[in-house]
Amino acid sequence: MTRNDKTLHDDLWELAAQSLPVFSLTEQHAGIVLLRELAKGEAVTCSRLAQALGTTFGAAEALMRDSALHPLIHTDKGDRIVGFWGLSVVPTPHQITVKGRKLWTWCAYDSLFIPELLGETAEIESRDPESNEPMRLTVSPEGIISTEPADIVVSMGRPDTWDQSSAARLMATSCHYIFFFVSRASGERWQAKHTEPATILLSLDAAFDIGKRSNAHLFQAELTRRRKAMA
Repeated sequence: MTRNDKTLHDDLWELAAQSLPVFSLTEQHAGIVLLRELAKGEAVTCSRLAQALGTTFGAAEALMRDSALHPLIHTDKGDRIVGFWGLSVVPTPHQITVKGRKLWTWCAYDSLFIPELLGETAEIESRDPESNEPMRLTVSPEGIISTEPADIVVSMGRPDTWDQSSAARLMATSCHYIFFFVSRASGERWQAKHTEPATILLSLDAAFDIGKRSNAHLFQAELTRRRKAMA
């Protein structure tokens, strides 16, 4: 990561940190449980979430509807949870395979931080929106293991322009402009055609680091508890 890239992603993180929610310990636990239930490949009902949490239906429903998790939960017409904080059981352009199960993420960036939250290595497939060339990455909870091609970059808008009032608004204002590109040149050609909102091109390492900081901001206590339990 170059000095300019580090400065850029440090600035982006400062903007992101100002807009991210703060989860209670209960919300941190429920959020990780929900992500890992979604990772089984099916929409999650309130009853199933309650069972996974070992709590009552009413308590699970309150977490879905009234907690800080609520704006980041995406539901279908049947009120089943089909996505949360970037992980989805509904197809998108960004496929992520975990333990042999095909899942998806709301944007390219999500696929870089989701592996740590799931505690699993993931295989990621996406296409460059400018050239339509395929890209493949292997990402573990600790870092990026491999990429094909080698010089993939990520587009990202300023986090202070993201509307996090609902999952749908978050996808519309941020995820729809966050992609992988096979090269910086390809990303710049795409940027020239999509000037609003303004986007920045980041290296994979820089984008992964922002995701790592985001995970710590949102879920540090729960992730630390789980690591200690596995030690």
